[in-house]
Amino acid sequence: MGLTDWIGFIGVSQILLAYFLNVTGKVTTKNLIFILLNLIGAAMACIASILLIYWPFIILEGVWTLVSLYSLLNLKKT
Repeated sequence: MGLTDWIGFIGVSQILLAYFLNVTGKVTTKNLIFILLNLIGAAMACIASILLIYWPFIILEGVWTLVSLYSLLNLKKT
């Protein structure tokens, strides 16, 4: 596996970990860990998609990153 694969693999793993922790009741969607796992994971997956020039996932992960950033910025307000 090359560097791009590793970046994507680590990013997707973080997103899946956040999902697993949420489904098992370990964290809520308002938990900082959940938001950061999604934000960093989606950003890494987006970077890997950019390096691969694969537009469907550039859009998906880019939007996921922006939504996670929005959640992080609004975390203090709730």
